[in-house]
Formats: sequence, C-alpha cells, structure tokens
Amino acid sequence: MSKAKLLVVEDEHNLLLGIRDILELDEYRVIMASNGQQALDVLRSQGADLPDLILSDIMMPYMDGIEFLKEVRKNEAWVKIPFIFLTAKGAKGDVQQGKMLGVDDYLIKPFDADDLLVAVESRLNRHKALNQVAEDQIHDMKRNILTILNHEFRTPLTLVVAYADMLKDNNVERMNDSELLLFLREINMGADRLRHLIENFILLVELETQDAAKNYEWRSHPITNFYTILESACNKYRNNPRYPNPIELIAPEKMPTVFGDREYIMTMLTELLDNAYKFSPNGEPITVEATEFDGGLRVSITDRGRGIPAHEVENIWKSFYQVNREQFEDQGAGSGLAIVYGLAQLHGTQLHVTSELGKGSCFSITFPPYSAPIKA
Repeated sequence: MSKAKLLVVEDEHNLLLGIRDILELDEYRVIMASNGQQALDVLRSQGADLPDLILSDIMMPYMDGIEFLKEVRKNEAWVKIPFIFLTAKGAKGDVQQGKMLGVDDYLIKPFDADDLLVAVESRLNRHKALNQVAEDQIHDMKRNILTILNHEFRTPLTLVVAYADMLKDNNVERMNDSELLLFLREINMGADRLRHLIENFILLVELETQDAAKNYEWRSHPITNFYTILESACNKYRNNPRYPNPIELIAPEKMPTVFGDREYIMTMLTELLDNAYKFSPNGEPITVEATEFDGGLRVSITDRGRGIPAHEVENIWKSFYQVNREQFEDQGAGSGLAIVYGLAQLHGTQLHVTSELGKGSCFSITFPPYSAPIKA
C-alpha cells in the first residue's frame, strides 16, 4: 500500500522531477504543479482525494508560494493540509511571513534526499497525531453527550410527561388542591431542570465560538453595587424546598468596584451555588463570603460536602466531567464548572479551590482591582 499523497509545486522543471523521484522511491504518491496558480487548479481537480501534504517553492511566476499559501489557508477544505516551503531564500523576513500565514516547516535549498524525507515524514506524523487527538476529543464529547441525553435530559422529560399524562387521564375537577399543586410542582421542577440544561449547553457553545466574548465586550461595565448581585444569587436558594440547606451571606454592603458583565457574574455565582448544593448533605449550611483582596474582590462559596480528591481538582473545570460519575450518579451534565471557568477567563478573574475529603470544598473567584479610565 502506497504512502501519503503529496503535492509538489516548483517552477524549476528538473528540480520538480528530482523531488518527485525521491518521494516516489519512498512510495509516496506525487502530484505536481509548476506555480501557485497551477497548483490551485490541481487542488480543485482532486475533489475529496486531497493531498496529505504540500511542498512549495516561494519564488515562482504567475503566483508565488506566499500567495499560494494564502489561497490554501482561505479554503475550508484545504486549511488543515500541512505546508512546507522549499526555498533558496533563507532570509528571516521570508520565514516570519510564512509562519504568520501558517506554514508548517521550511527546507532551505540546496537540501539532500534525507532532509526532504525527514521533513515530510515528521510533518505527516505530527499532522496524524493532532488528528488523532482531535478525533479522541470528539469521541469523548459524543460519548458524554449521549450519556447526558440518556440520563440528564430523559429524567426531567419523563417527569414532565408522566405528570402531564396523569393530569390528562384524571378528572382535574375531582382532584383536590393539594393533589393538583403537587402535579404542577413536579411538572415545573422537571421543566426548570430541562431549561437549565439547555441554557448551559447554549452557553458552552457560545464560549467555544467566542460569541460569549462578544457579549462580554459590549455588555461589561463597572459594577459598584456588587452586594445586590450576591444577595440575588443567595435569594434564589433561600426558602426553596428544592434546596434544603441554609445559606449564609457574609459581605459588607459597600464593596470594591469590579468590571464585568452582571448577567455572566450572576451565572458564575449560581453555578457555584448549584455545585455546592448538589454535593452538600441536607441541612448542612453553605457560606457565601465576599472580602476585599489586594484591592480587588474575592467571593468564596464553601460547602460541607464530600470534597474533591486532590488529583481531580484540575479535571473539574472540563466540559461534561464529573468526579466518579459512575459511582455517585450525580445529577447534572458536568457543564456548570466548565461555564464558570470560561466566564472567569472573560473577566480576567482567578479561580481557586481548596477541598478536603469528607469535609467540603471552597471555591473562590478573585476579581482584579478596577481602575477607571483617565479622561482625555
């Protein structure tokens, strides 16, 4: 079986044939072009059978190697093809320009057969390794999404459908107020859980696609009344039968000004509180504390839950990751802390976790000091 397929672009005919012979002797499949314009035509003619790597001269008529590389990187189907420049020009400016455009390697003429083969094989191996990592990540994400769809979405959906069916099948007029209220409460609980899961998925996508960064750019502003955000976050959980743990807020009403997006900050706090409630035994208090720290503001949320193993602390920020999911079967998609991490990056905040097994965890967000812009 032949090796990879390579496109060689070189205007000097004898050198082009020599490179072809070297590569074909090493069992590579070779297609050729004598300038960048011709190479583009060759690429278009290949359909789905694209080359695995491109080797191109820089100084060529009609279209040089730099322009050819620009055109290759513009095309979605070609952008990931490894690209090596074969050139007699070893000037630093040419190297920098090629690297800025995404060239993968340089071979300075004259080069021998071994140099050429080593450069080609190393680029192909690197490309293969990167593709394998990407495929593994996609496989893991698919598996996690299937797990979530199978459990996290199905459970609340089943709850909503089951109680809705019971309402439909029963004569509502014969139900007393407490029975009707129970049915409606369970439907509402399932709907809330579904809404939360969907909103988190959307926010994760927005963080990945940079849409969240754009939102932050135009919505962020100095926040002088941070206490009201903390109070709103805590009030969401107070006097709510779904959250049986008392919550204590320790914070001065006057706190340092921070710069950020109020909605995203609220999301960070509620996701950390959700996490604290999820892992806290019923009745154990949860503490939210805000203090001035190095001119900025630190918010800490402490639970008395089961804690996090030290070797897992780095993993908890990953999307769809839960510590010992199979053992504990915790609710949630494993998206909350990943969202906190992404939003913290937008705000330039520092995240810190301390945890002790069997005693609980403390998650802290530290906002940097805010300096008002100097007016011209």
